[in-house]
Amino acid sequence: MRLGAFFYATGHHVAGWRHPSSEADGGLNLKRYVGWAQRAEAAKFDLVFLEDGSGIRDSNLRSSERTARSAHFEPVTLLSALAAVTSRIGLVATTSTSFNEPYNVARRFASLDHLSGGRAGWNLVTSTTDAEAANFGEAGIARHGDRYARAEEFVDVVLGLWNTWDDGAVVIDRASGQFSKPDGFRPLNHRGTHFEVRGPLNIARTPQGQPVVVQAGSSGPGKDLAARTAEVVFTANQTLAEAVEFAGDLKARLPRFGREPGDLKVMPGLFPVVGRSEAEARAKFEALQDLIDPVVGLALLERMVGGFDLSGFDPDGPVPELQEAEGAKSRQQLMFDLARREGLTLRQLYLRIAGARGHSQIVGTPMQIADEMEARFRAGGADGFNIMPATLPGGLDDFIELVLPELRRRGLVRTEYEGRTLRGHLGTRPPAGFGPTAPSGSGSGTKEGR
Repeated sequence: MRLGAFFYATGHHVAGWRHPSSEADGGLNLKRYVGWAQRAEAAKFDLVFLEDGSGIRDSNLRSSERTARSAHFEPVTLLSALAAVTSRIGLVATTSTSFNEPYNVARRFASLDHLSGGRAGWNLVTSTTDAEAANFGEAGIARHGDRYARAEEFVDVVLGLWNTWDDGAVVIDRASGQFSKPDGFRPLNHRGTHFEVRGPLNIARTPQGQPVVVQAGSSGPGKDLAARTAEVVFTANQTLAEAVEFAGDLKARLPRFGREPGDLKVMPGLFPVVGRSEAEARAKFEALQDLIDPVVGLALLERMVGGFDLSGFDPDGPVPELQEAEGAKSRQQLMFDLARREGLTLRQLYLRIAGARGHSQIVGTPMQIADEMEARFRAGGADGFNIMPATLPGGLDDFIELVLPELRRRGLVRTEYEGRTLRGHLGTRPPAGFGPTAPSGSGSGTKEGR
């Protein structure tokens, strides 16, 4: 299995910052992140994963006053600092295609790949809330199809810019006065619907050839984009059947883009609360649930269902029928499916998602959590998991101390790093047609597949 450590400021539970097992100032304290990243690296996780948005995404700022998620570092900046205090673990940051420019994103992640010695990954998303759009002079987010059309072209430009430099183009020959090989880099000269970008990039080919692309969309357009461009997909599945169906559908799309199943790893989110007994795990979880502020819980649910105002509905009544969102369509549908399948009221639904936000949630013993992970892995529903600790560092420490030994006993996770780059850990290849100038099948231009 591949394992990501998904760091969400003070932990993934919406009330985690209030719990004594969290470091409540974590979102604004570099030393905290250094400690968490070094713990994950010592445990041999494949990568650290950071989410991001283009602003505070709750339309109700009063709810944001009561959560630690309203203030946190910009992720590429943070990972650049973490690159200096780690040496093996991958570093993946989220950056939206909606309110950025391809040249800046390409340069930023190429720089991170150089700074980290080949451990950078870009989690490509489209922005989903009107609150983010308002920070860029827009009345609301673009329609779902329009956002993905921009994202398709955006990633093509970024991949193209990463490949405007050849492998080994920098020679630094003082005697001849030649810094780089003749014709070792070239303009991109992209002219498209959304972007005109001359290039070349003003940073040379990176240690991995190009950073790893991660994608988090689960709608039809999102899956097509991932099948064409991504090496990792981060997704949310509630059941084993849903996980197997999603992974099978996604990987069946790969041959259309000249790719093979091993070129893409599916890593759904997993929110574990672990105890040495089931009763201990349940007590830990209930202690977190008791800290949920109803205002914060309802605001979280409003964002998950597409930004609709739910304050006028009875919190102890059924989840209302809402129109299809232009925001996160797949997450909205997941919320509706979950509420109908389990017969949840509005209050019960926000309590249900307060930790995992629709991702798989397991409260139990190390063996129970390992059983669920192994079942999904062996059934083809996951190539690994993005672990979402309820609190940081407490939830991360529990997983490392209690669950990892059981996974290792079953031979499901590594005991030591085999490579030095993120792509080397994952065993993937860049998208067909965008790989570096390297021998066929290597996926890059150095040993261990970069």
